[in-house]
Amino acid sequence: MAKKITINGFTYAYETIGQGTPLILLHGFTGSKETWRPFFDLWKDAYQVIAIDLPGHGQTDHPDALHRYRMESVCRDLDALINTLQLPSVNLLGYSMGGRVALSFTCLYPDRVKKLVLESSSPGLEQRSDREKRMANDERLAQMIEEKGIAFFVNYWENIPLFRTQKTLPFHLRQRLREERLAQHPRGLANSLRGMGTGVQPSWWGQLHNISIPVQLIVGERDGKFCEIAQRMKNILPNANYLEVKGAGHAIHVEKGEIFGKIVMDFLKIEEGTY
Repeated sequence: MAKKITINGFTYAYETIGQGTPLILLHGFTGSKETWRPFFDLWKDAYQVIAIDLPGHGQTDHPDALHRYRMESVCRDLDALINTLQLPSVNLLGYSMGGRVALSFTCLYPDRVKKLVLESSSPGLEQRSDREKRMANDERLAQMIEEKGIAFFVNYWENIPLFRTQKTLPFHLRQRLREERLAQHPRGLANSLRGMGTGVQPSWWGQLHNISIPVQLIVGERDGKFCEIAQRMKNILPNANYLEVKGAGHAIHVEKGEIFGKIVMDFLKIEEGTY
């Protein structure tokens, strides 16, 4: 059952289940804590699973103020949330946008994180021209959401090349994804793009060499762009493992859920010396 907590005047929705070392789960753009529900039963016996709705998504606040969506602000809230829940150091798992949050948090609050799992994620963009191009594209998408509405945007979003591999998923999985996307608030999604998109967030490429904790990089074989990004990250991170899932695209947790769940469990257990 969802709980709510007010952090720095901002209300976050989250759900927690299980016992053990905290495992915080961060969803992707247009997602929510519901993204991770299929894995609760698998992970709850070994970990205290905490799934959070990020700003502008799910049941978390979706204000007009863009500064509340900034990556640094979200990470500051996450640190305060960890304090409020009286958690020790945590494991972090993030998918796509949530992976960017998880990596940003690790760079800003390195003593908080024991292990990091990044699914189809990036450290941001290095070149100013690339950042400006991405910000302009995100602004166009934000305006589409505001002017055309959520249903129009979801129809567009489902058909971008990044998600082409999801076309062959069973109907019930495609429907679950669609319902999760349609449940979003238009202002929340638009401001999420403007406030914490890949173009506007800090680039962490120059700090990867400082991350000494174990990192598991997970990408789908059919997601070429993110395979290249993860391979480059692997070469910089001091303690990283790269795993490419055969037959999967961007959302491995959806397309190859059973394999994904086992990868996460195996990585966390290996690093604890219990597997």
